[in-house]
Amino acid sequence: MKAVIPAAGFGTRFLPATKAQPKEMLPVFDKPTIQYVIEEAVASGIDDILIVTGRNKRSIEDHFDKSFELEQTLQSAGKDDRLKQVRAITDLADICYVRQKEQKGLGDAIYCAKKHVGDEAFAVMLGDSITKGPTPCTKQLIDVYEKYGASAISLEEVPQEKVERYGIIKGREVEKNIYKIDQLVEKPLMHQAPSNLAIMGRYVLTSDIFDKIDETEPGVGGEIQLTDALQKLDAIYGVTFEGKTYDIGNRLEWLKTSIEFAMDNPESKNDLIGYMKEIISGV
Repeated sequence: MKAVIPAAGFGTRFLPATKAQPKEMLPVFDKPTIQYVIEEAVASGIDDILIVTGRNKRSIEDHFDKSFELEQTLQSAGKDDRLKQVRAITDLADICYVRQKEQKGLGDAIYCAKKHVGDEAFAVMLGDSITKGPTPCTKQLIDVYEKYGASAISLEEVPQEKVERYGIIKGREVEKNIYKIDQLVEKPLMHQAPSNLAIMGRYVLTSDIFDKIDETEPGVGGEIQLTDALQKLDAIYGVTFEGKTYDIGNRLEWLKTSIEFAMDNPESKNDLIGYMKEIISGV
């Protein structure tokens, strides 16, 4: 299976940090956000990845490309551990790139992958969200796709007051944590939301989604919404992810995620706890 990672957005919620730097390249603790996404794809058995980019995204390509000068410098300095890290990034997967020429929404970004994907089912992984769980989120979706022979999307329960931020589904549970979806609504008002089950940035889609996107008129924000195209599919399932999804789309969530990931690292955990205690005691 192939994976498509949309990474063409402007990242306006992170300005001025994202004026020339892609939001997908903002570091979460010690790695760019998009590297976590690609590592999840690889852990799910995927090594053919297409990243949909736009202007000012060249640093994404550079990050996953070979860096002869850096490798030579590290090798000469005897920094073998750092050299191993750098080479591992280059060897993660086969990565291709295509540009979304206009900002016309997530649906249009996915449509840019049509020629690369062909008639196969494929994964879609948003480049500004990270997942963590005992089984990779995308692998869980692949398993559901293989069982039911239909598209599958990742879901997560969100507080009722936050449903206006997400695509929300209406469906019936067919087995534990798996829903047959009847309706999808993009960013509904709180009192109009059919549930509090939100779409959380991971999908496994059948190739007929491209025809559905082609039939979809611009929706919320004048963009071609992937949610509207998903609604047109004959069958689609939702999976409540057995893990945690980190939405790096805003500054506070990005900062909290970075702190949490740093707390998972034994080299930084104790120093970070001590530092935060000092900060809190001084407030």
